[in-house]
Amino acid sequence: MTTVVFADLVGSTGIFERLGDATASHFVTQLTGALSKVFEQHNGRVVKLLGDGLFVVFASESDALASCVAIQTRLQDKPLLAGGSGQPVQMQMGVESGEVVEIDGDCFGDAVNCAARLADLAGAAQILTTQRVQAALAVLQRASLRSLGPMYLRGKSEVTEVFRVEWQTGRDADATVMGASMYKAVAQQVLELSGLGQTRSLDARSDKLTLGRATTASLSVNDSRVSRVHAEAQWRGGQFVLGDVSSFGTWVYLGNQSEPVVLRRTECYLVGQGQIVLGCARDAQDAPVINFSIRA
Repeated sequence: MTTVVFADLVGSTGIFERLGDATASHFVTQLTGALSKVFEQHNGRVVKLLGDGLFVVFASESDALASCVAIQTRLQDKPLLAGGSGQPVQMQMGVESGEVVEIDGDCFGDAVNCAARLADLAGAAQILTTQRVQAALAVLQRASLRSLGPMYLRGKSEVTEVFRVEWQTGRDADATVMGASMYKAVAQQVLELSGLGQTRSLDARSDKLTLGRATTASLSVNDSRVSRVHAEAQWRGGQFVLGDVSSFGTWVYLGNQSEPVVLRRTECYLVGQGQIVLGCARDAQDAPVINFSIRA
């Protein structure tokens, strides 16, 4: 078994636009070089650099997770600014374990693909992993993982239970949520829903938002497939939660995943950004699509 880590720089496109290709390339090269040393200090092998990220393999899940936490902690304790923009550098990470095939120094396999998808799904300063990694960890490390529930990862036909590493637990800053800056308290995070000419926001101090056909709903959707009160979004336990209370179900597309999490009188965490579709899949004719994003 091999444990795979993908670590990507958040907002690299903006860095290149702001600094220009030459300066940005130099900055990113220095950054990935420094991060490579941290991974290697934790017994990792950098398979290759990916422009604005790294692909690393480990012999143990424990070392892989420890290296990711070490990097996130280092970036928090000693913020690195990209070209004087005032915005600290942040990384998003995915960790998976499984069988890996090595060919000419490169690595291939389902674990590689899954780790990459998890990194795509993660928000700024986030580490996401799976039940397979969680089960292999010692009790102390396992306690730092929090389940985000079952999710469809792009390219996989079965759901994967995804865990977020609460690497800031016990620190001055509260644990962050998907897509949030690691320098903001959780109470400052905002869930924004927009669609059908309407925009609504929810934070930790707000009452829940209702989505439905009723004119009294927080975000009203005039569609026969939508129940009067179809779904409810609320802040609960340090996370934004969407619950379906409808007759026909709610389809939730997380990040760039093509497969939805389908809710039928059930609920899921909202992470990063994506789409909520009431009463049908988003490829249905005139589907009532609501975009969501979590921001500082």
